Amino acid sequence: MTSALDSGVGRQARRDTPHQRAWYWYDWANSAYVTTTMTVLIGPYLTSVAKAAACPGLADGASCRTDLDVLGIPVSPGSLAPYTLTVSTLVSAVLLIFVGAVADRSPRPTRLFAGFAWAGALAGSLLFLVAGTSWQLGVALLIVANLCLGSSLVIYDSLLCRIAAPDERDRVSSRGWALGYAGGGLLLALNFVLLNVHDALGLSQGMAVRVSLLSAGLWWGAFTLIPVLGLRDVHGTTATPVEKQAGVVGGSVRQLARTFAELRRYPQTLLFLLAYLFFNDGIQTVIGSSSLYGIEELKFAQSTVLGVFLLVQFVAFGGALLFGRLAGSYGAWRVVLTSLGVWTLVVTAAFFVPAKALGAFVALAVLIGIVLGGSQALSRSLYSQLIPRGREAEFFSLYQAMERGTSWFGTFVFGLVHQLTDSYRWAIVGLIVFFVLGGVLLSRVRMAEGIRAAGNELPAVV
Repeated sequence: MTSALDSGVGRQARRDTPHQRAWYWYDWANSAYVTTTMTVLIGPYLTSVAKAAACPGLADGASCRTDLDVLGIPVSPGSLAPYTLTVSTLVSAVLLIFVGAVADRSPRPTRLFAGFAWAGALAGSLLFLVAGTSWQLGVALLIVANLCLGSSLVIYDSLLCRIAAPDERDRVSSRGWALGYAGGGLLLALNFVLLNVHDALGLSQGMAVRVSLLSAGLWWGAFTLIPVLGLRDVHGTTATPVEKQAGVVGGSVRQLARTFAELRRYPQTLLFLLAYLFFNDGIQTVIGSSSLYGIEELKFAQSTVLGVFLLVQFVAFGGALLFGRLAGSYGAWRVVLTSLGVWTLVVTAAFFVPAKALGAFVALAVLIGIVLGGSQALSRSLYSQLIPRGREAEFFSLYQAMERGTSWFGTFVFGLVHQLTDSYRWAIVGLIVFFVLGGVLLSRVRMAEGIRAAGNELPAVV
């Protein structure tokens, strides 16, 4: 296996290696889809398509009181998007763990990574075809794209352990996230222009949204070529060998059974995962539902909400780099724990923001941008320290099942509270519990003990 670690790179290396530079670009590639499609456009757009199907002829801004029939289950059109994310994650809870086990034993994990990334980019591009009342097509494509995104990220995140030494991971992870926000922000800016001048171009607003969805899928697919080529010589495996007669798939299934039996040997890793389950669900649900909250509850135009999200992207770029520096001085664990306190304040304040109060909405967006990239980037590098060597993809599959775009309990609670109260305010405030519980659990994780139990080196600052 070729990697930065095996090439003799020092623990305190200050310059990025070629593998690290190539690795960064997948954050740039997939963040365009995460930002433009998942975060900003698909929630409101799928909701409008669902409303058109449930309530034909409904005036803009009017409430639709008719439920959709989803496999015999009544679903409010306003809850369809968060419920779709819930379903995709329930499926991924099984799929991603299997993907991780196979990836750890694949002789060429970059090829597997490329297959999932390009399949997801294709599904994301085909969202262009969702129009009129075709909410079923939108749901199906969104689920496929999210499953492929999660699968590609299982392998991508696991490669962090192969290309960066323990003391480099906070920096490398933070730079990847920062580049992701820059890429996502750039495409979002271009789509922001398109959505504001669509009339001059002879496009309807719906067509402008569909073109934006297409651009995100194409961006994802095109820029994935850089990490695929740059990491093509990172191959082989350090995973636990399996019997030759079992093969990669059969041996991986057997290893999964052993992994679940062995998890009790890593109590700090499990405690971190439990904490991450809660606070990341809160983060992902806030990210994925903020556009719905801004448009449906605070009554801002879609172009206004898109502009605010554009601001968040560039604030988050600086926030990710800032948090990476703070982690070098104070430790990633302390910095992430502090960020959860800020998240709690943001969600609490959001409940009280009046409709059309743009200044307050922007102020909250800036706070979110500061903590957003840093809390996610450092969580990734923290977890990488707690994983047994050679089991990276397998363990990151557990992590990725709760990662961006695949949170399930938070989106379920958000959708359920909205369905019961017909209010996005109560739905957003219900997310506070995720940050509080996540913070309490994270405060009890003993990082040094967990790193030693996993057989890894202690970084300079824990």
